[in-house]
Amino acid sequence: MANRLLADHDAPQVGKRWASNFVKRQPELKTRFQRRYDYQRAKCEDLTIIHNWFRLVQSTIAKYGIRSDGIWNFDETGFMMGMISTGKVVTSAERRGRPKSVPPGSQEWVTVVEATNVEDQSIPPFIIVTSKHHLRNWYKGSSLPTDWAIVTTPNGWTNNGTGHDWLKHFNEYTANRSVGSYRLLILDGHESHHSADFEAYCKRRKLLRSVCLLIPLIYSSLLMWGALGR
Repeated sequence: MANRLLADHDAPQVGKRWASNFVKRQPELKTRFQRRYDYQRAKCEDLTIIHNWFRLVQSTIAKYGIRSDGIWNFDETGFMMGMISTGKVVTSAERRGRPKSVPPGSQEWVTVVEATNVEDQSIPPFIIVTSKHHLRNWYKGSSLPTDWAIVTTPNGWTNNGTGHDWLKHFNEYTANRSVGSYRLLILDGHESHHSADFEAYCKRRKLLRSVCLLIPLIYSSLLMWGALGR
């Protein structure tokens, strides 16, 4: 573009460092490294899509008379057991370089699924651990609350089966909390949240019909927290 403008005035072309020198001359500009961004997540941050989604949520709430205590947000997080995070340690003043911490050799993945509503109410967590079977010695001398749900998968990740199990867990602890007939559950776009079993469970229970039939699947935590007014 710069060379094109200069050509109209019979001026010489710009040099190799013209762009960087131009930025240096403009105090309101600076260079930064860009980072890759997921295409689906980028689409969910499009203002038009966001506005349309909020209008749909608002119209759904009004149409079905969903009260604030019936608007629930689902989210899950995973972490590696035994993974050591970065932290400050005290070492010799003569030591050079960063000290290193060696994590345990066996690292297992754990997923925790939670749900909270607009009234700051929550349900007991749903924990997915890496194992083929429950082991009795997990619970010997344990102080875990009895209402915490613990299930197993081969890799500690959510799958269609655990998604269905979590929906039952959600229904158990929210069915009697909401005054209205319908509850609105805001989900992400994981396949386990719209499996055949998941949708069939919703259809069989009218109070849960809004879970998967009345709202779109959400792919971005930006929308999840926005819908709850955070």
